[in-house]
Amino acid sequence: MKRGSLCSVTKLTLVGLLSLISILITAQINLSSSSSSGHPILRLSLSPNHSETTLTNQSSPEEAHGEMKPDPLLRPSSRPPIASQIKCDRTAHCYDFCSINGPTVLDPTTSTFFVMDSERSNRPNIVEKIKPSPRKFDQFLMPRVKNITIISGPISPPCHVQHNVPALVFSLAGYMKNFWHAFNDGFVPLFITVNTVFANGEDFVIVITEGPDWWAPRYADILKVFTKQPIITLKNENITHCFPSAHVGLISHGFMEINPTLIPNSKTYMHFRDVFCEAFKSHHHSQTLSLKNLTTRPRLLFASRKGAITRAMLNKREAIRIMTEVGFDVVLFEPNKNTSLRESYALVSSSHAMIGLHGAALTHSVFLRPGSILMQIVPIGLEWVAQTFFGRVAKGIKLEYMEYKIKPEESSLAKKYGKDSLMVRDPTALQKGGWPPELMNIYLLDQNVTLDLIRFREYLQEGYKKAKMFMHKEGDGI
Repeated sequence: MKRGSLCSVTKLTLVGLLSLISILITAQINLSSSSSSGHPILRLSLSPNHSETTLTNQSSPEEAHGEMKPDPLLRPSSRPPIASQIKCDRTAHCYDFCSINGPTVLDPTTSTFFVMDSERSNRPNIVEKIKPSPRKFDQFLMPRVKNITIISGPISPPCHVQHNVPALVFSLAGYMKNFWHAFNDGFVPLFITVNTVFANGEDFVIVITEGPDWWAPRYADILKVFTKQPIITLKNENITHCFPSAHVGLISHGFMEINPTLIPNSKTYMHFRDVFCEAFKSHHHSQTLSLKNLTTRPRLLFASRKGAITRAMLNKREAIRIMTEVGFDVVLFEPNKNTSLRESYALVSSSHAMIGLHGAALTHSVFLRPGSILMQIVPIGLEWVAQTFFGRVAKGIKLEYMEYKIKPEESSLAKKYGKDSLMVRDPTALQKGGWPPELMNIYLLDQNVTLDLIRFREYLQEGYKKAKMFMHKEGDGI
């Protein structure tokens, strides 16, 4: 036989052997797939022209109908892997934030969330601890904030109360008695977090880890705008609660700051103000109508620091007289912990202007209508905090914002430290190195003012013109 013929026979023989092997392999794999192992079926089949083979990955009819449990070693579980179920971000200056992206059980007696992971039976538990406060930078407060613990392991306590919406967990430890802190450390970060985590309007359960008992009842109208679910306070609970997922912490953008570029649905200060419109709208309408028709003069709300021993206006009576002489209808506003928020909202939102020394009472300015006037009297050394705490918010809700900056001769610090001292003459230079408590206490807690009534009158006249224009634009009064 010729060498060419021998090669041809050899090729035919090899092709035949390969085809036979392919058929045997297919038969073997098909046979193994009929077992009840629940593994994916791997079929090695001949193409129509039998010249090549194709590899296909198919499911059995039982698996297609969900009648068989997949092997967790070969197929991913329907539940996310434990590494992806717990995610914590600890990179921000103001807060830490952890998310549990799967079913979890909360034991309120130990402030612990449990995440089931049966695969960790022979491995150490995954443990995360987080202090859910938006004041991470506060070296005085944070050691006093309780930890929330998140444990992933094979053991979880039984579920007593099942919730069908996620939990949002945060601490109210700190300075909640102060109205500004109630916003800066509470409602502003709550608004940001809700619109970041639940950007599509999903409902959730608020879980308060610690804080004053009066907080939830006092702010009930506001909280109902965020969620319709009952609020859980850990210290009042002794049975477990189960959630489909949970988020621990509050997201903060900075002091009284809302940055729309960092929020998925681009919410702004105006949307934040809408929360209070929604919360108090039922009480607001009738109250506002009665207040609007009391006078034809622009209403100036004077946020007075009644009983204050710091940042007090020492010639307050004379200042009120000038406010009236300029043309304002002056309403003294002295809110305290017992002041009704509904009544405060009605009074502030029906006014045309608001004035006051830098202090927590000016936080109520968020209730003012867009276009109205906010006049802040700024003591020496408080220029930055005045702008950051109130000026930025005023511009965000479209107020006409005006500052009356105290001069050295109007401040009690001039008498104590000398008019030409660096403390009085150039406080900005002292603050370049930061805002240590000893410096903060001098400007915030050790300073009173006596207004230059001539200069103050000129300032008020400008504010009156703006308030009068706003009043006519809104159609208020007679």
